[in-house]
Amino acid sequence: MKIGYARVSTKDQNLDLQIDALKKAGVDEIHTEIVSGAKADRPVLSETLKKLRSGDVLVIWKLDRLGRSLRHLVELVPMLMERGIGLLSLHDHIDTTTPHGRLTFNIFASLAEFERDVIRERTQAGLAAARSRGRQGGRPRGLSEQAEQTACAAETLYREGKLPVAQIAGKLHISKSTLYSYLRHRGVPVGTGPKT
Repeated sequence: MKIGYARVSTKDQNLDLQIDALKKAGVDEIHTEIVSGAKADRPVLSETLKKLRSGDVLVIWKLDRLGRSLRHLVELVPMLMERGIGLLSLHDHIDTTTPHGRLTFNIFASLAEFERDVIRERTQAGLAAARSRGRQGGRPRGLSEQAEQTACAAETLYREGKLPVAQIAGKLHISKSTLYSYLRHRGVPVGTGPKT
């Protein structure tokens, strides 16, 4: 059985192009969904995947309609193949029911893994080079000298309790969230002083 899945990200977008292509491909039933591809929770897709049985083929217009990312696809497609379910992407010319289609998809998967390995190696090499020059990775600890002075002034004004937080932040030319960060850095219990 061929089961189609079509998705658009917003209600402003139209599913007609995908639906027409799926019908032309001879799909037996079509499931549609309006949800951002970045969202992990896609209820229609989840139900469609549960419904698929061995021998079925999931038909999509394009790979990006199915997977949130290449990594997500690389995890999803082998799971489908283990269950005996094929994947046919009309636009990308990938059909995992054929040896050629499986090869094509496995090349994509290998390239994605290769890219992750290269990024990991570059990151490690960059950190090693920085360490050899005496630098450590990650965010710097503590505050700069200027920020430390501002934090000290913030503590003094806050502890006096004469000015509201918004005025202290304004006088010091910092945001309220930065003011609170500075106070916490100085060990000042926040919430005991003046409000707003």
